[in-house]
Amino acid sequence: MSTKTIVAIGITLLLTIVLMQNTDKVDFAFLWANFRISKLVMMAVVSVFSFILGVLAGRPKSAKRFDDENLDNRFGKGNTNTLSEEDKDYIS
Repeated sequence: MSTKTIVAIGITLLLTIVLMQNTDKVDFAFLWANFRISKLVMMAVVSVFSFILGVLAGRPKSAKRFDDENLDNRFGKGNTNTLSEEDKDYIS
């Protein structure tokens, strides 16, 4: 097993233990609503929501693709005479 798998199993195990120890009902206020809900349910909802946000935040952005002609024009590769006269004098 890889280290990543072992860490994932360990975190899942710890999360399960914490959830099972907190099954009593508590008062919960959300915006204008007040209700009694199990700590287990609330912690599970927060855990799932946090996981989804983490996956969305950790996704790599899609790379923008340019065709070769566009890149050549954009970075001046099509024009080989991009040096000023002063630069040419400095180089030679």
